[in-house]
Amino acid sequence: MNELLASFAPITLDEMSSVKLMNRTDTKFVATLPKLLQLLEMAHGDYFAQEIDGERNMLYDTTYFDTDTFAMYREHQHGHANRQKIRFRTYVSSHLQFMEVKTKNNHGRTKKKRIEVADMDLQDEEKRQFLAKHLRFDADTLVPHMHNYFHRITLVNKGKTERLTIDTDLQFHNLLTDNHKDMGPLVIIELKRDGLVYSPVLEMLRQLHIHPHGFSKYCMGAAMTNDSLPLNRFKVKLGDVERILKKM
Repeated sequence: MNELLASFAPITLDEMSSVKLMNRTDTKFVATLPKLLQLLEMAHGDYFAQEIDGERNMLYDTTYFDTDTFAMYREHQHGHANRQKIRFRTYVSSHLQFMEVKTKNNHGRTKKKRIEVADMDLQDEEKRQFLAKHLRFDADTLVPHMHNYFHRITLVNKGKTERLTIDTDLQFHNLLTDNHKDMGPLVIIELKRDGLVYSPVLEMLRQLHIHPHGFSKYCMGAAMTNDSLPLNRFKVKLGDVERILKKM
């Protein structure tokens, strides 16, 4: 994979400043490592690869918070159109950490608000003011539930109208049950674009029979590592993931 990534022209963080897409549409796809290698072979002429200090496959470390009654998990699990998630994400290569609130509205658009932080202390006044402004849930009900880490490749199309994130080596650690889940060769691809602009990768994904498939890292990780949580609509997605891995 490193050889394939080296064939992409690089793009820096500064050059990506116009592709933040903080108010965007997201489409996720679930694949396997062999399919990813085929996709990278097809895409190198149409996309830049983000590079930071010579790295193109960066380690991300994320901790998700939820209420003590799993309200955010349950909203997603019941299919609520307006739902939120809160996480602390560390970009290991750049040594930056952010507290992020993601809101998905009933029009399918995702808005992300974030501030840079030094820790996950929710008693900090700046964090509490941020949460009071952007999160519907009371900060005093929030507890850390799920930790995950993965490697991420970020591609940007030559028109700079979209980002494609590709996550591999995904692992979950449930902070309540202490259960661990290694997702092995599973690959999560997410197309992030400002509206329905033309996307070169969609035809490539179609040719590889990689189809849209929802995969919330928080919800799927929680469902796989906490037997006390209801599954309902996640049962089908969990079964789909198992079938995708069995096809390897």
